[in-house]
Amino acid sequence: MLAPLPAQLSPLSPPDTIHYRVCPLDLHAHLFSVTLTVPQPTAGLVLALPVWIPGSYLVREFAQHLQNMRAWQDGQPLHLHQLDKHRWRVGSLPLATVSASAAPAGPAFAGTAPSTPPLLVQYEVYARDASVRTAWLDAERGFFNGTSLCLRVAGREEHPHQLEVVRPAPHSVPTAPASAPAPVWRVATGLTPWQLDEHGFGTYSASSFAELVDAPVEMGPFWSAQFDVRGIPHRLVVSGAGQWFDGERLVADTQRICETQMAFWHGPDGQPPFSRYVFMLHTTHDGYGGLEHANSTALICPRSDLPRRSQPAQAPQPTPNQTVQTAPTAPAAQPPALTATDGYTRLLGLISHEYFHTWNVKRLRPAELAQIDFDRENHTELLWLFEGFTSYYDDLLLHRAGLLPASAYLQLLAKTINQVAHTPGRLVQTVAQASFDAWIKFYRVQENTPNATISYYTKGALVALCLDLTLRQHGNSLDHAMRALWQRSSGGPMTEHDLRDVLAQLAGRRLDAELDAWVHSTADLPVRSLLEAHGIRVQTSPAPLAQQLGLRVSETASGLTIQSVLRGGLAEQAGMAAGGEWLAVAFGSTDGSQPPETWRINKLDDVPPLLGTRSQLTAWVSRDRRVLALPLTWPGTFPGQTSHDTVQLSLPAAPAPTDGSHHPTPSTHPAWPAATLG
Repeated sequence: MLAPLPAQLSPLSPPDTIHYRVCPLDLHAHLFSVTLTVPQPTAGLVLALPVWIPGSYLVREFAQHLQNMRAWQDGQPLHLHQLDKHRWRVGSLPLATVSASAAPAGPAFAGTAPSTPPLLVQYEVYARDASVRTAWLDAERGFFNGTSLCLRVAGREEHPHQLEVVRPAPHSVPTAPASAPAPVWRVATGLTPWQLDEHGFGTYSASSFAELVDAPVEMGPFWSAQFDVRGIPHRLVVSGAGQWFDGERLVADTQRICETQMAFWHGPDGQPPFSRYVFMLHTTHDGYGGLEHANSTALICPRSDLPRRSQPAQAPQPTPNQTVQTAPTAPAAQPPALTATDGYTRLLGLISHEYFHTWNVKRLRPAELAQIDFDRENHTELLWLFEGFTSYYDDLLLHRAGLLPASAYLQLLAKTINQVAHTPGRLVQTVAQASFDAWIKFYRVQENTPNATISYYTKGALVALCLDLTLRQHGNSLDHAMRALWQRSSGGPMTEHDLRDVLAQLAGRRLDAELDAWVHSTADLPVRSLLEAHGIRVQTSPAPLAQQLGLRVSETASGLTIQSVLRGGLAEQAGMAAGGEWLAVAFGSTDGSQPPETWRINKLDDVPPLLGTRSQLTAWVSRDRRVLALPLTWPGTFPGQTSHDTVQLSLPAAPAPTDGSHHPTPSTHPAWPAATLG
């Protein structure tokens, strides 16, 4: 299957421009066709596809989806010698110099006569991964990251690059019903426009390969809206949503998030380090995730997380083939306050997280990632800072933007505290080690993961909390530290030493001992004492039953499956193991006067009513098709059992006013978490 050759480039294209032509070749077969044009090729030229995508620290082997690769120059086929899993060397090139008039069909470059004919490489990419990390193509939608489609020309990474996006053939786009007009596909990307049609198809430019592949492309009949923040155009595109979707509310809330974060980083008047921004949100049945880029982000969430119109919209909603320009005004009707468990809260937190990354990791970043090596793992011990601190601020800035009540924010923070406290791996792996080992552990979850690892997202967020509350005791905050790091590094690479120096300046003393304990040891963090010192009430209650037993389980109508057994718990003491199916419980009567009873169970909550006051039971567990009788001590009776309490956080109760009014004075509320950057 051979796609047409690319159209000629603009005569304004620099003569050394690397050009990619991406064509949706077969929507039903999920195939993109890519044609790479390399001007002035040299002998021994090497092509390589990235093995990972920045922001997702796992070697993903994108080359597994390449097929039918072939190359030619001046109409002559060339051999491609595969060097390893993701690299190819182009065979002997006919390097005879020819005039521009004698050049073959294909891209023409100004100022190249006499020139060497360009190298053309064409291949297909199978695209059926709905995540934000790779590529997708079907009759409803197209999406790709350049790391999945664009072969890197070794030694030419800093040359100008262009990406030409071709619209799918009209006959390949289905209509439903048959009488309806074909949906109009459009393109959204953060790349710089070069030559485009009215729907965004055409050519985009980038200054380098790294810039090219740091801008995903969304195409299809998506919903689209635009708003400005400090004069910077922001575009929000949503695919897969239903007609009930309240786009007006999502745009208004996203705008408030962007305004709050720009004020966080640049004060009341500063400008961000980008001239445009694109949110690309794909909605599906059950997907979730996001991936940050320099001036865009790719997001995925369940449709159920989208805001819904409770009544017909006051203003017309854009159709899938329209883009609306919004004014910085709030929705006409005030929606109900968000709660910690709302799906929409989760979506706004995701948007906040990825937008914060525009500064924290895409620009302010570990020194080890100053230059990306697309061929291998890029290790750093600082993901606790860049992912963890971003996780700390994503919900906190929702609160500061007025979108999330303080009570809901504290519930989300308590959830993070409990996640860390209930993970035995926190006593095994430091958060710095977790950062370094992300490539082999974080993205490779298995049954022992909770026992051997800690998340640099969750514990990193708590490190940020502890630093923030510590600095506030000295009249500053982590807000000031982040802005100081931005200024110190000029919004670029930094080291942990830079952080330590900034903290010392703001605290009036070195915080090295704290960082050594919180980041480079497995000691528990002083979260409770610091929160209480800032007026936050910390209460505890019994953990969920699975946590008390030391289990991670899956409960369905068909049965109870053991997913993980936590280190040091009652389930481990009983001999339970991951993969087993807990079928039933058996126990004798409390006074021994009755024969033993055996009961089938489907969930853990089935057990307490059956057990009564007993402390011992037998768990019948199926493992490897054998049924085992395992003696189990019920929670609360195991000698030396570790506490499995969960934490709840709340603001202190406001004292009665002393001035005769019905409202407390402002001083009754703690400065944190509502405090803004001073």
